[in-house]
Amino acid sequence: MDSIVFPAIVPALVVFDLDYTLWPFWVDTHYDLPFKKLSNGKVIDRRKREMKLHEDVVPILQAIKAKGIKIAAASRTESPPDAKALLKLYDIDKYFDYKEIYPGKKTTHFKRFQDAMKVPYEDMLFFDDEGRNIRDIGAIGVTCIFIDEDIGLTKAVFEDGLQQFAKNKSKKTQGL
Repeated sequence: MDSIVFPAIVPALVVFDLDYTLWPFWVDTHYDLPFKKLSNGKVIDRRKREMKLHEDVVPILQAIKAKGIKIAAASRTESPPDAKALLKLYDIDKYFDYKEIYPGKKTTHFKRFQDAMKVPYEDMLFFDDEGRNIRDIGAIGVTCIFIDEDIGLTKAVFEDGLQQFAKNKSKKTQGL
C-alpha cells in the first residue's frame, strides 16, 4: 500500500467502529469462541476458521500513530471481552489510546471520549458501517464517514475521510 496522504488540517482523534469496519464480521455472532492466534500469525475460531482484518487496517493505524493523532475504538458489540481479545490477537490493541466497547448508544461512547481525552467533537473523525451511528454522531458535530460493510476500511475511504474532515473544519473556522 502506498503511504497515506494527510491534508494540512487533521483530526485530533480518529475513532473506528470494529465490526464490519476493521474486520468483515460481527464478533458476537459470526464465529465460535474461543479465538486464538496460531504460530503463523493467523487468528482462528474454535472451528479453525480464519478471521481476518481488512487488508489496509494495520497500515492505516500505523500512519495515524506516526502522524501523532490519537485513535479510539467505539463498538456497540454484545460481546466486549471478545472484541477486546481480537484487538490483542490481531496485535492492533497497541494503536488505540482509548476504547469504548459495550452495548448502548454511540453518543455515550463519544461523550466519554470527549470527557477523557478533552477533544471537542468537531476535532474527531469517525468511521462506521451503520447509518444510525453516522446520523447520531454526526448530529453532535463529529465528521462521520460511512463504511460499506462489503468493503470495510480501505486506504481510499480513509483518505476521503481525512479530506472531508479538513473541508468541514475549514468551513467552521471560516464561519461558514
